[in-house]
Amino acid sequence: MSTHERFFAARLAGTGLFDPLGDRIGKVRDVVLIPQETHTARAVGLVVEVPGKKRIFLPITKVTSISTGQVISDGSLNMRRFEMRKSEILAIGDLLDREVSLVDGTGNAFVEDVALEQDQISKEWEISKLHVRRAKAKNAFSKLVGRNETLTVGVDDVSGLFGTQAEQSAQILLASYSDLKPADLADLIQEMEPKRRADIVRDLSNERLGWVLEELPEDTRVELMQGLESERAADILDAMDPDDAADLLQELPEPLGQDLLTRMEPEEAEDVRRLLAYDEYTAGGLMTTEPLIVAPETPVAHCLALISREEISPALASMVYVCRQPLETPTGKLLGGVHFQHLLRERPERPVGEIIDQDQVTMAPTSHLHDVTREMATYNLVSLPVVDKDSRLLGSVTVDDVLDHVLPEDWRESDEPVATTSTGQIDLTGIAKAISDQEG
Repeated sequence: MSTHERFFAARLAGTGLFDPLGDRIGKVRDVVLIPQETHTARAVGLVVEVPGKKRIFLPITKVTSISTGQVISDGSLNMRRFEMRKSEILAIGDLLDREVSLVDGTGNAFVEDVALEQDQISKEWEISKLHVRRAKAKNAFSKLVGRNETLTVGVDDVSGLFGTQAEQSAQILLASYSDLKPADLADLIQEMEPKRRADIVRDLSNERLGWVLEELPEDTRVELMQGLESERAADILDAMDPDDAADLLQELPEPLGQDLLTRMEPEEAEDVRRLLAYDEYTAGGLMTTEPLIVAPETPVAHCLALISREEISPALASMVYVCRQPLETPTGKLLGGVHFQHLLRERPERPVGEIIDQDQVTMAPTSHLHDVTREMATYNLVSLPVVDKDSRLLGSVTVDDVLDHVLPEDWRESDEPVATTSTGQIDLTGIAKAISDQEG
């Protein structure tokens, strides 16, 4: 990020947001902050208004330049409507006009603007200065203090910026959760008392809660989903990958599962219904319907941009599938795939259709889990395409989905070490037996 080392939040409001080509894509409305234990707060993103008066969240890591009159992003946007988490505050919406106390004892003041500076080592943007207006003095010394005087002070020169001590503690606690990986947060939630667990779940965004649910044991997932309002539970399923949503629906009592399925967005529900039509332990039941798919004329540079998106899992990002139109599953004919390492070795402008692996292993949707794991192990794959009899791409099975189904059901709750042979290799006997039992 460049170019200024400091910007003021209030002055940034209304500034145009542009992509790298100079096209205007929206305007900045606010800065999203997370309070820190150091009595300041770091910026995690911007609230951006796009056409249609819709407000979305732009991570600060996607911003490449902040200068007078414009903010430039890398061009990638997640159009999901902005939802503020409990641990977050808004620089303009929450901090401006807030009354604070000056620690030098000269009275109170109201915040008129917030300055953020970028740390040269961590590259994070943090509140460094406050532009404040003194409150009218209510004592005999008013002539010494002055009326409505404005001044710029450091964050440590005031108290009460983030509310009471109790409010600050709660915000910092929730902020500490925001940096945890979903699997680590799931471990914490699993150990909490039911009431505390419900409080945390309520404050998580739908997307993040979806990620956490994927990491929890089945009984806890079911308990949490049954405790949510139906509309929010359906929204969470919409935010999840279709294969994970399908797995979760299969675990819920059938009446509840069917009700939530009818409440989901039609397009999301259609993908889930397709997956529910297959047996759980087949390639069709394991696959995701949203692999990375491109046309043969797509440049290598565009493919690399696709796999670099933050929301794409490493397993999905490992392979780009090249198909004829249509490019949504079920696609036109699958022509082949290209591994991301191959993409890195090619010229950015080269059409991806010229470098595809035409001998790629494929699976039928009815292929058993045993066959899928054997093919992955044989060819050292982390992703396998699933095709129908006409060679149309239906989805892909990734190694993380396979592991979820071959490990014991209670693996998340067990502290037992993985069994190994005398040579130090992982003992696959138990996994092979589990696969055999599931197929039986």
